[in-house]
Amino acid sequence: MRWWERAADTGATFPDVRILATGMSGTVAPRFASAARSAGHEVVPWVREEVSPDDVDACHRFLDEQSPDAIVHAAFGAESWAGLLASDARRRAIPFVFTSTTMVFAPRPDGPYTISSPRTATDEYGSYKVRCEDAVWEANPGAMVARLGYQIDPDGFGNNMVAHTDAQQAADGLVRASTGWIPACAFLDDTAAALLSLVSDPQAGLHHLDANVQTAWTHAQILRRLAAALGRPWRIIETDEPDHDQRLIDSTRIVGLDARLT
Repeated sequence: MRWWERAADTGATFPDVRILATGMSGTVAPRFASAARSAGHEVVPWVREEVSPDDVDACHRFLDEQSPDAIVHAAFGAESWAGLLASDARRRAIPFVFTSTTMVFAPRPDGPYTISSPRTATDEYGSYKVRCEDAVWEANPGAMVARLGYQIDPDGFGNNMVAHTDAQQAADGLVRASTGWIPACAFLDDTAAALLSLVSDPQAGLHHLDANVQTAWTHAQILRRLAAALGRPWRIIETDEPDHDQRLIDSTRIVGLDARLT
């Protein structure tokens, strides 16, 4: 019986679970690592300056040295790297999670999108994530792909909605927010917790981690609630563009926005 199956069967915890995480210089992986460590797990970061994803032999040596119990791939990198990591996880019979994006769907046809909706990306980033998803599935049919939306971090640093809004307010003296755009989004801490749940309770397949599914709040509505909750003096100017329901249906593993913003 595998460690996560034993945990589910007995209700026990396993503080020595060793999770290899990529993307530690990004937005999602550091918060995931913090959540995992708080839960008693060990997180091994992949440092590109020490192990190049382009050096296949070095990658295999590093994976053998670390012998992880799970892999979470949140880094930006070639689809061949995603495939290599997924393949290694399959060989070890351990959970593998790849973080993808709502951008695999173009604005038209409009959402909301289910896990069976055809991917329609035409832009460079969305198309890149489609290729990564395909590389993961080809290498490991038992992998988990978690599609994420716009992240919200009350700390206001990095690549997230609060930081971007702060920057727009500082640059322009106002913030333009659409009443026609319903973004897929979630608080960063809730995304980290949802990803950790995929490691501790693996379920192969696609997972949409969108906290705005039930609330269906527009970008303007979310910013007004955030401004009130965080005490931000944003001067919000409503617009009607973009006009797009971006929601990702099938989001049972993540806390809804209404639990964070009233």
